[in-house]
Parts: sequence; C-alpha cells; structure tokens
Amino acid sequence: MIKILLLPVLIVFSCLLAGLYGVVNNQISYSVSSGYFHEFKFIQFGIEPAFHNRVGASIVGFLASWWMGVLIGLPIYFAALFVRGARKFLSVFLKAALIVVAVTLLTGITALVVSYLSLDADTLPPWMQNRGVADPLAFARAGTMHNFSYLGGGIGLLIGFAYTIWQAWRLRKNKPIS
Repeated sequence: MIKILLLPVLIVFSCLLAGLYGVVNNQISYSVSSGYFHEFKFIQFGIEPAFHNRVGASIVGFLASWWMGVLIGLPIYFAALFVRGARKFLSVFLKAALIVVAVTLLTGITALVVSYLSLDADTLPPWMQNRGVADPLAFARAGTMHNFSYLGGGIGLLIGFAYTIWQAWRLRKNKPIS
C-alpha cells in the first residue's frame, strides 16, 4: 500500500529532478553560447527581458525539462513495484532516477565535446542553415548539447529501467518468499 501512496511523491520528485537537470544543463549551454538563449530560447519561452541572463536560462531549463520527470518516473515506478519491501523499492527507484540523470548529463556533455571537435564554420549542421545568428558555431554547439540531452534522457530511461528490473529480479532470486 505504501508503494501506491508514494506514486505522486515520486513523480513530483522525478519532475523536480528533471527540472534541476534542465537548470544545470542550461548553465553549461549559456556558458557555451549566450546567443542561443538571447536569439532563440528566451523568445521561444517568452522570458521577460529583465531575466535575459543566467536566471532566465535556469527558468528555460526548468520549463523545458520538468515534464520529462513524468515520462521517466512512471516507467521506473511501475518497474520498481516488483521490488519487495517499501524501503528497497524506494532505494531502487531513487538510484534508477539518478542513473537516468547521470546518463543524460554524460550524453549531453559528450555531444558538446564532439561538437567542439567536429564543428567549424564549414561543417555546421543543416538546422543551422540561414539562422542568421551572431555566432553560428557557438549556437550550434549549445543546440547540439540541448538536442542530445533529450536522447540521453531516453537512453538513461532504458538503462534506469533495466537496472530496476534487474534489481527486482536479483532481490527476488536471493530472498525467500515469506
């Protein structure tokens, strides 16, 4: 019964964790290209000019990512239901959520590093054609990190889900039914 009562708490936690990830991700992106925000994200999210700075980048990050907590939290929650015991259930869920965040961050940073190694003025991605931004290269690097972070969230979900299923199986295999 406690596991069912934890559903809204864990989904809210997942949303807050995803939002926090967005804040951190956007602080890195803002360092790479403030123009990415001034010429795109602040406009897209309707951020007031007074917040066209790192605070605004944080707001955009939270707004752009909190909902991923629902998409990631629910599958992990339902997989974790197979874990015996409320404490172990909670522990496995939290570890899986942190795995998702770690994989997402690693994917985004890897994409950023690869963009620094592979992009130059002659090799900008097609989505940058005719953008008319002040620093197309920095913009493309920040955008690449942003786009790959969503991919990282999906990969992280698969790994976190697999971890949760593995833990449920491992704990059932090693613990007699009472």
